[in-house]
Amino acid sequence: MTESSSRLDNVTGARQELTVVLPVRLLRVPDWPEGPYPFELGSRRTDAATRSTYFTPASARALYGTPERPIRWHLPLDIEHNELRLSGLELVRAATARYPEHALAVLHFSVQRPLLPVLRALAGRRPATMEEPLSGPFDPGRLLAGIADVRDPTAPFAVTRPYTIAFLTPTSQHTPALRTGPAGRLPATADPWLWQLASRSTPDDFPVPAETADEQLRDTIRISADWSALVLRHGAAFLGHRPDTGAGDFFEFGALHSRTVYLDALLLGTLQRNHIDELTDELSEVFSSSRLARRVAALERNIAVFRSTYWRQHLTAHGPANDLLLAFQHQHRLPTRFTEILAEAADYSRLVQTRESQQISAALGVLTILGLPVGTALGVLQVLGDGSATHLLIALSLSMAATGALLTTRYGRMVVSSLRGQDDQ
Repeated sequence: MTESSSRLDNVTGARQELTVVLPVRLLRVPDWPEGPYPFELGSRRTDAATRSTYFTPASARALYGTPERPIRWHLPLDIEHNELRLSGLELVRAATARYPEHALAVLHFSVQRPLLPVLRALAGRRPATMEEPLSGPFDPGRLLAGIADVRDPTAPFAVTRPYTIAFLTPTSQHTPALRTGPAGRLPATADPWLWQLASRSTPDDFPVPAETADEQLRDTIRISADWSALVLRHGAAFLGHRPDTGAGDFFEFGALHSRTVYLDALLLGTLQRNHIDELTDELSEVFSSSRLARRVAALERNIAVFRSTYWRQHLTAHGPANDLLLAFQHQHRLPTRFTEILAEAADYSRLVQTRESQQISAALGVLTILGLPVGTALGVLQVLGDGSATHLLIALSLSMAATGALLTTRYGRMVVSSLRGQDDQ
């Protein structure tokens, strides 16, 4: 394997699709058609109704909303510039408890020039002589003007660069990506191509150590003998392993899946990551004010809502979408982080319960300290049959003095101290 054969710098595939996902702040609900962008292939139209049959009902509601509560809109476009074509734009409401205006913008491109330099530019590795891909007619600020703010420095879940999903199929000349026949094995150069597309880097940008190469490719998914996918933290990629014959080829269907149901699996992972980031931040602020019980109650409610609405590890009976979601979750350590959140929230809940039990015991102690001397004094007067108002006042004064004396004892001080803890609730 030569160094040049493993590089994608100057490679233009037979079919190249690019999806760009970036966070935005929704200013208003767009007057666009509702639902995801409905790509078409023959008689197949990938609208919300069609895609919902692919996912479980709970996952479909999280991705597409409902007629009563729409969360996704699309806008067909046809803009060409610098050998890129923008065919459509989507907005996905991604509201969280703290940021109800958070959303995701999704841009669908076709690329007619080498794909890797475009990906490198989107990752911030653009040469000074190269134009920023999301500029000019593709500037999100221009495309979403008045609808969403893409340059808000206070936006939550901010990423320095957008998430990219690349799809590339080879021609018969691109032997580094091709199997040697349907039953043949992949060449050693195929996965480096896939890695470069997903990581948006060349071997010069990010030389993978031989000792960790297998770990870096751990989340590679062999969808079939025809193509593979790789999910990384900041990008995902799909790469074909046989020549693309053009119109009517299976890769038309593969490209359709990569920017519809497979995109949606990764979008759900993004929603999960955003909520887990927010829950983690919320945990760190539990003790930042005196309202511990209220904060813990709000935290538990937010966890329950997230768990019910978004936390899925099984999307569909069809394997690849599940595998893509699991790979995204692994890259961001979402299952481990959520387990830690549950454990930490349970600790805080036990702390609140312990404090409440102490306060109940303290309240009972106060009733005992206040009631015992008074009850004893009144009982004595009743037994003696003494109805004198003067004697009653003397008895009450003596009982209050006894109560004050009891409060100075070790038990009394513990009761008062426990009651003061109620201010923290």
